[in-house]
Amino acid sequence: MYTRGIRGATTVTSNTEVEIMKETSKLLEEIVERNQLEPEAICSVWITLTQDLDAAFPAKAIRELDGWELVPLMCSLEVPVKGALEKCIRFMIHVNTAKSQKEIQHVYLNGAKALRPDLAASAES
Repeated sequence: MYTRGIRGATTVTSNTEVEIMKETSKLLEEIVERNQLEPEAICSVWITLTQDLDAAFPAKAIRELDGWELVPLMCSLEVPVKGALEKCIRFMIHVNTAKSQKEIQHVYLNGAKALRPDLAASAES
């Protein structure tokens, strides 16, 4: 068994609680499905947002999911690099798994596909 990191990112169209919650849930569900995860195997989830997103804590969306109440979650601001992708939510999920690095499915949705087109393309095939 290893502890692996699973990356994921998505973008929202507007800085609203509804949009942030919806896209956070969608990203997590996609990561869970592609990697066949159970909350019990999750060590922690680190979530970052770009500075233009301040309407909600994405962790709230995860805590409301059945079985995720005890998973350690942390929200933080992304480094504000000029010209970086805006309205972006990123995940780093630490998980206990027997999977190799090559078997891990990283997930990039919406405008965040531009961050890692190599990973976004391989997951869609």
